[in-house]
Amino acid sequence: MAFKGAIVVDTEKCKGCGVCVVNCPTQTIALAKKVNGKGYPYSYMEHPDKCIGCGNCAIVCPDTVITVYKVKI
Repeated sequence: MAFKGAIVVDTEKCKGCGVCVVNCPTQTIALAKKVNGKGYPYSYMEHPDKCIGCGNCAIVCPDTVITVYKVKI
């Protein structure tokens, strides 16, 4: 059974610190050019096909706004 990773970011709570971006081993995550309601750029999956679901991003997120899933393919 094969799996791929996926993340969901609570974009309204994300402060755009970028810690998840630098800790992603597959360079899946980036900061958006747009900003949320508080004026912060938020994290998103720039390359969803690269995500392996390792969970590094969720572990290092200081605001715990990232949820990681493993999806069967």
